[in-house]
Amino acid sequence: MELDPVGRPLPLFPDPAPLASHGPARVIAMCNQKGGVGKTTTTINLAAALAEVGRRVLIVDFDPQGAASVGLGISPHELERTVYNLMMERNASLSEVVRATGVPNLDLLPANIDLSAAEVQLVSEVARESILARVLRPALDDYDVILIDCQPSLGLLTVNALTAAHGVLIPLECEFFALRGVALLVETIEKVRDRLNPRLEVDGILATMYDSRTLHAREVVARVHEAFGDTLLQTVIGRTVKFPDSSVAAEPIITYASNHSGASAYRQLARELIARGDAA
Repeated sequence: MELDPVGRPLPLFPDPAPLASHGPARVIAMCNQKGGVGKTTTTINLAAALAEVGRRVLIVDFDPQGAASVGLGISPHELERTVYNLMMERNASLSEVVRATGVPNLDLLPANIDLSAAEVQLVSEVARESILARVLRPALDDYDVILIDCQPSLGLLTVNALTAAHGVLIPLECEFFALRGVALLVETIEKVRDRLNPRLEVDGILATMYDSRTLHAREVVARVHEAFGDTLLQTVIGRTVKFPDSSVAAEPIITYASNHSGASAYRQLARELIARGDAA
């Protein structure tokens, strides 16, 4: 039987059964305060893999850099309405802002640099941590999964994402510096659970940029498993040049290089999350 990188038997995750109807959505925040760990890559490709098996998916680009929007072929500078307008304007409606993507079943709530102003403006708002939850409420019945691509910080925007979410997925680059930040992130998640969102749970830690040839990567994964047990997902995402290539092409690897091992890994991740009950 095939084993995962920490020696656990790797089950054959079944192909998900088709859904008879859509919604209510499970909201998952893609979160890590360290940049460059594969959050946006994972958001886009997991969303595409879930959409491929018939799930209706909404990506919320919640990073002022707008990387998820760019990665799906939408230029952030040309956007008139973004998630910022939804949060700051009472009369803005979700349907005006949501954009269809080139992937069937996958929609996007885009963002651009305007969102960086929200962090300052939200400080004086009542119930400032739960504004994103209010904004997303009308979308819950239309989608099966909503993925929030968070910015690399633990500021007010990320707290909003954690307050709106049912679960958190933590992409973790396989190197030691990345490990140190996870304890801080888990502490923040626990505070949000205690004070703002009691239903919040950690869906899993996802090892990204994994290179099985290096002892370093294998040791990091072993350390994560030692500390977090089965919270470490069995799927690992390998390091490959195809991910930046697909970003430049502004499409998910699932469609850009459908037979590539990176596409297979994200399909497996989608099946694993569905099997665990962490995605519809």
